Amino acid sequence: MRKSILIVLGVVVVAAVYCFSAYNKFVNQEEVVKSSWANVETQYQRRADLIPNLVNTVKGYAAHESKTLNEVVEARSKATSVNLSLDELTPEKMAEFQKAQAAVGSALGRLIAISENYPDLKAADNFRDLQVQLEGTENRIGKARKDFNEAAKGYNVAVRRFPANLIAGMFGFEQKPYFEADEESKAAPKVEF
Repeated sequence: MRKSILIVLGVVVVAAVYCFSAYNKFVNQEEVVKSSWANVETQYQRRADLIPNLVNTVKGYAAHESKTLNEVVEARSKATSVNLSLDELTPEKMAEFQKAQAAVGSALGRLIAISENYPDLKAADNFRDLQVQLEGTENRIGKARKDFNEAAKGYNVAVRRFPANLIAGMFGFEQKPYFEADEESKAAPKVEF
């Protein structure tokens, strides 16, 4: 009788240690995902902070391109109004966030294309510096998104594995969405000569 009580007690202790360990693992991995998400937001904010300087520089050379300049400012405004915390990340909200950021990228592309029509603008040091900073920021955004997806993958795998998924379900740890390619980027661009 005493031996069976010790066995049951041992099983309960092992199960409790496993539960605590699994819970703490989820907490640690969720914090990695949160940190990765914060890095993504930081890089997008860096891009948003560069845009007014770029717009003002272009405005000085190409004031009559006001439609494009307004589109860039409007896209930036919309993108900065879409803020998500990690707890709010759902596939739908992630798609909304990505759509707003893609609009900024598209508007910036049109703005940079305008510079081709203005040799003085292309030659301006501050415009070139801003372009280099923007290019670097776009690379940082890509890396931050990749890091976020890797962190989300590790977390999502842990949340789904048996028997840890039982602990995850009990404590409300749910899968996090990934950054995915925009619909426009899935089709190859047409090159016409």
